[in-house]
Amino acid sequence: METQTLIYLFVGATFALYIGIAIWTRAGSTSEYYVASKGVHPIANGMATGADWMSAASFISMAGIISFTGYDGSVYLMGWTGGYVLLAMCLAPYLRKFGKFTVPEFVGERYYSQTARVVAVICVIFISFTYVAGQMRGVGIVFSRYLQVDINLGVLIGMAIVFFYAVLGGMKGITYTQVAQYCVMIFAYMVPAIYISLLITGNPIPQLGFGSTVSGTDTYVLDALNGLGAELGFAEYTDGSKSTIDVFFITMALMVGTAGLPHVIVRFFTTPTVRDARKSAGYALLFIAILYTTAPAVAAFARTNLLTSIPNVSYESIPEWFTTWETAGLVAWQDKNGDGVVQYSPGAPFKGAPTFAGEPGEYGQRVVTNAPTDNANELYVDRDIIVLANPEIANLPGWVVALIAAGGLAAALSTAAGLLLVISTSVSHDLLKSNMMPNITEKKELLAARIAAGVAILIAGIFGIYPPAFVAQVVAFAFGLAAASFFPVIVMGIFSKKMNKEGAIAGMIVGLTFTFSYIVFFKFISPEMDNAAYWWFGVSPEGIGTLGMIFNFVAAIAVASFTKAPPERIQLLIEDIRVPRGAGEAVDH
Repeated sequence: METQTLIYLFVGATFALYIGIAIWTRAGSTSEYYVASKGVHPIANGMATGADWMSAASFISMAGIISFTGYDGSVYLMGWTGGYVLLAMCLAPYLRKFGKFTVPEFVGERYYSQTARVVAVICVIFISFTYVAGQMRGVGIVFSRYLQVDINLGVLIGMAIVFFYAVLGGMKGITYTQVAQYCVMIFAYMVPAIYISLLITGNPIPQLGFGSTVSGTDTYVLDALNGLGAELGFAEYTDGSKSTIDVFFITMALMVGTAGLPHVIVRFFTTPTVRDARKSAGYALLFIAILYTTAPAVAAFARTNLLTSIPNVSYESIPEWFTTWETAGLVAWQDKNGDGVVQYSPGAPFKGAPTFAGEPGEYGQRVVTNAPTDNANELYVDRDIIVLANPEIANLPGWVVALIAAGGLAAALSTAAGLLLVISTSVSHDLLKSNMMPNITEKKELLAARIAAGVAILIAGIFGIYPPAFVAQVVAFAFGLAAASFFPVIVMGIFSKKMNKEGAIAGMIVGLTFTFSYIVFFKFISPEMDNAAYWWFGVSPEGIGTLGMIFNFVAAIAVASFTKAPPERIQLLIEDIRVPRGAGEAVDH
């Protein structure tokens, strides 16, 4: 059977499964829509959390970033993994015991202020829309290649799919859909990784193959990759170009940003008890570790295959996968010296992303209309395709290619649905029900949540069509915003009885405003200044959330020290959520 036919079958079958689950688990009440009636088993919730957390950035883009930047890309791996451990161990059980639906509701109740709740809603919307932009971009990339449509049309198709099962099923439908998506995603990620590990090293376990020698030689994989890159003028794969301070700030922003992500935190409210929330956190960590320990191997194998199959090859004898991805607009070649041979070397081959027009050129390549830069590099490869193209580069069977397409879509759709639910919940529950329309009926509140989800999907689609950067970088901005806004107020809300509403509000406003302004300035207003020479303290926009978090803490503590302490009932509430229910006094044995 042809590969394209297999792709249609695999993708169609998984979509039918997701839609079927959404219909089967349709939410009939606000409790089912918001938190699946708090009845999800810890193992199922662990899978759903894994799918919710391992977004298109994890599945599609993280290995691509590592593949192209080597050591520097490890900040994503360390930050996201460490962040989930921080969330699961230090925050989630306390938030679950508090027992509220959403992060803004926690903020509103803990800081005894509707103003604080509204500020938290604004933070949720900023974070979630930034994050969902990366997911919709990921959906567009997968559709553009595998369904052979334009990226923008791919985003629109993804919007329609997410709209159906997110709006219909709510948290109940999304949870069980995400269980299925996790299974699809992890199978799709591991099968090609095992295949390629066997081909390159002879070891079927990618994590071990990563540290093994290349088959038939005494050369280790990373040493071979360093040599291949050096021959073409690239820095060694194991070297890093980022400053130590930037690596630290990016890693920290991703860690504490994970701990402040509202769509992940809400997953811990769907279990029956606090004990089950702890169990589901452990299961989720196990399910996440399967992919995250495999990602460095996938990145190295993909980079090795790319460097051995493309450079210094005539376009006429270029592999079929190259022209397929070129048709999708995600790979491009400009023959700068007119020799018909693909030269791949450091530097940007074009001014920005390539744009295409006209008929194929002399050697069959598509014509790139934006002027080339002065460097000799002729090849553009979109970083976000490296995992998706990996099976084709390695010449794996068609069914593996189809499987990776289904997995990529599962990763992007699962997180997009969770984010859109958080947005709709914040609007319907935290703005309408808790502020503007306190007497609204449950039926109308559920309708408002679904309308809000629909509007959010439209806005998310626009962000997906006009993304500010690569998928993983867009997601990094969302984590930075979460780090600068939510993490401090959640931590102080749990562990500090002195933090009051004035301090929390001031901290969120300062942290969010500073971080958002910094990102917008360097990425949109003055992109020509987006380099270490102009960054504050040498910190890139991807890592600025750490500095925003520090400003949040400083502002919150400063304001709290000059304003009235929280009421006694709030201080007792904080003591209650920090102590296991029913625990007695310590006794002398």
